[in-house]
Amino acid sequence: MSVDADGGPDDRLTPVLRPVRAGNGFEEALEQILQVVRLGLVPGGERLPAERELAERLGISRVTLREVLKVLQDQGLVESRRGRYGGTFVLPRTPDAVGEEELRRRMAESDIEDVLRFREVLEVGAAGLCATHGLTDEQARRLREALAATQEAPLTDYRRLDTLLHLTLAELCGSPTLTAQYAAVRASVNDLLDCIPLLVRNLEHSQRQHAALVEAVLDGDADGAREMMREHCAGTAALLRGFLA
Repeated sequence: MSVDADGGPDDRLTPVLRPVRAGNGFEEALEQILQVVRLGLVPGGERLPAERELAERLGISRVTLREVLKVLQDQGLVESRRGRYGGTFVLPRTPDAVGEEELRRRMAESDIEDVLRFREVLEVGAAGLCATHGLTDEQARRLREALAATQEAPLTDYRRLDTLLHLTLAELCGSPTLTAQYAAVRASVNDLLDCIPLLVRNLEHSQRQHAALVEAVLDGDADGAREMMREHCAGTAALLRGFLA
């Protein structure tokens, strides 16, 4: 779905989709749409925004966009459907998509410690900035809704909505550069998280941390927001080290 309830661009995609730089339009557009898919901002079975909207948001021609979508289709990530309700749809990922060979490949390509440390720096900084500068009523609504979505999420959809909560916080800090960097590192984190099981006890703990984090941000408690985010990142890091190190 490409629009929200008010008919405007979908807020889910705002942290990732931005005009590309001249010279590498195809490559940067491909990178951004891959992030949309890998981060689950458009879930499996849902439609990407219309070509016109995507091209406008990325600042590229529709010809270039179609070349990008063709690559994604060749990789089995999306499919094109014709007709009145057609468009480009994200293909669902199978639950057992990550086998042992894929796990080894991801681990070989990732410096886990570097990914986790960079993620912590960005997330702690974003939480502190949001709390320090404060949020508008509309921004606070978005953050509360993102939190509520994680609390109501079925287990199968939890990681996608957890990602959206963290991306929302990164976007609201007011630094497009930080947001873009966070989207990239979060995609790497999600690749690693896909290699380990969902643990209900851990998710319950994470939800308590999420609630405390959002409360600190909305209260303007920058120190509390930074400390809670640091603790939250440390919990995820411990799980990944335990399973993958």
